[in-house]
Amino acid sequence: MTATGSRSTEAPAYPMARTCPFRMPDGYEQLRADGPLSRVTLYDGRQVWLVSGSEEGRALLLDPRISVSVRHPSFPALAPQLAEQADAGFSPPLSGVDDPEHAHQRRMVIPAFGIRRIAALRPRIEEIAERLIDAMLAGGDRADLVSAYSLPLACAANFALLGVPEDDGRYITERTRRVLAPTGGEAPGEAERTFGEILDRLRRLIARKEQEPGAGLIDDLLATRPDEGGMDRDQLVALCAILLTGGDDTTSSTIAASTLALLEHPEQLQRLRREPELMAGAVDELTRLTTVADVLPRVATADIEIAGHTIRDGDGILVSLMLMNRDLDTWQQPDALDIDRKAGRHVAFGYGIHQCVGQNLARAVIETALTVLLRRVPTLRLAVPADQVRANLPYVLQGSMSTLPVAW
Repeated sequence: MTATGSRSTEAPAYPMARTCPFRMPDGYEQLRADGPLSRVTLYDGRQVWLVSGSEEGRALLLDPRISVSVRHPSFPALAPQLAEQADAGFSPPLSGVDDPEHAHQRRMVIPAFGIRRIAALRPRIEEIAERLIDAMLAGGDRADLVSAYSLPLACAANFALLGVPEDDGRYITERTRRVLAPTGGEAPGEAERTFGEILDRLRRLIARKEQEPGAGLIDDLLATRPDEGGMDRDQLVALCAILLTGGDDTTSSTIAASTLALLEHPEQLQRLRREPELMAGAVDELTRLTTVADVLPRVATADIEIAGHTIRDGDGILVSLMLMNRDLDTWQQPDALDIDRKAGRHVAFGYGIHQCVGQNLARAVIETALTVLLRRVPTLRLAVPADQVRANLPYVLQGSMSTLPVAW
């Protein structure tokens, strides 16, 4: 490995847990200094590449010589639970497959997440947000913003787009939380069993929709038969599971972390209240700053020369979206919140062919959630000291938030 500047000699343990949901974890400052590529050590002792540079990360995420396939024997697992899923043969649609399989799946779902369809859904998202705020305010002078507002809003918007009934949605949401935010006391294999329950519920939902079609992405996918380029039922169930479980917690946590960041920067919060037209740009900046889904695991399928290093065929690669969004060569004062910043080039939704298919929906939900919250709750404040607010376990969604106590 070629040395570049002042570099630490150890390969630190990774992932690194966040303390504050919108600030970098302890250890990221050194990774940024060691960048744009450095080495880190996974739970099983394996050393892999950690990419922190914005230019290098973008280049690698566009490079056909790296793979997202968890089927690859050298694919880097961030935690034992994720390794167990890969060993069991589960290959996530969209996010865990390469082209041409990925391209086929993406073509099938991308129309549902288009700008026009999301724009048509915005009044429904706002209606749900207003109703949730009504219920939250009626419940007293304090609440958990995640369970009362951000998570049910994110879920309801996703369910409306996909055509999932409310009772099925509640069932899937509850079990998704068990998988994404484990308490640490689960029995071995609990995550796999819980995910199996989600799949079983989706099979029953799809069977009902085959008999009684409705409106939504699931119905659109069912209308395309396998012999016409559609998916068989097992493929459809797996894809729906990813679409239903992959975005709700990310969107909800971005809303919560953004609220926390604004409460910690009251002058910028008050400005958004006075000038709500700034919210769309502020959402880009808040999404950049929080970068809830941080690391993208990849594996090299050929030797790659980049930034004075040689990534060998079979090497594991972790691309840190948070560090790319905090690159000192790309952003001025990247660790600061600045709602006037032109942050549209952030990579919090990923980059390249695997960029988040649901980003238009996520942006609409986050923008609506914050706009309604700031307008309806002018005296919003934290109900606990800021240093008591924590992110969840780091290996699934590094900035995931299961709670944010607020008062007014």
